[in-house]
Amino acid sequence: MNQDQLKQAVAQAAVDHILPRLDSKSIVGVGTGSTANFFIDALAKHKMDFDGAIASSEATAARLKGHGIPVYDLNSTAELEFYVDGTDESDERLHLIKGGGAALTREKIVAAVARTFICIADASKLVPVLGAFPLPVEVIPMARSYVARQLVKLGGDPVYREGVLTDNGNVILDVHNLSITDPVKLEADINAIVGVVTNGLFAARPADLLLLGTAEGVKTLKR
Repeated sequence: MNQDQLKQAVAQAAVDHILPRLDSKSIVGVGTGSTANFFIDALAKHKMDFDGAIASSEATAARLKGHGIPVYDLNSTAELEFYVDGTDESDERLHLIKGGGAALTREKIVAAVARTFICIADASKLVPVLGAFPLPVEVIPMARSYVARQLVKLGGDPVYREGVLTDNGNVILDVHNLSITDPVKLEADINAIVGVVTNGLFAARPADLLLLGTAEGVKTLKR
């Protein structure tokens, strides 16, 4: 199976997992990126079985609406049963690095509201130690240089992602050369830097379930 086929398999597995637990009042949180797009396409076949969705980005909202799925404001939703999203890296404890698509802040907010965070990924995303994928950090524009200097002090090599603005109007620093052995602490340390909106470590609130696409089929990892 190629990578797209693995992504399709885990997307379908996520739909199969949540569908029996949905009803006409259910609202599903949906992430951003190529794997999440496969999930949206698979979920759309069952759009009459739930109420609508919360989108973690403008791009996701557009894709959902294109399928005729209502998209709601998170402020009007008290809680979500499920949030389904991809990842750039995961360790075996289901700590994640996300943000390659620059939607990390909204993704983290939706994940915080959801009772169950389901991560879907192909097998290449599972790593023993996080950090080979550069860690995205969303930053208030005027603080970019200051934050970069503080990230160097934490041992990273921050690179400005030129030409990219988040849906929130902020910029991204991608932090290279990190070996993240304590993701919960590093997440907190980076978030404590003045000017940081948030960073792409999902460790304080990791995934609850990882559906991993492999050549042998979809494997399920739980924390």
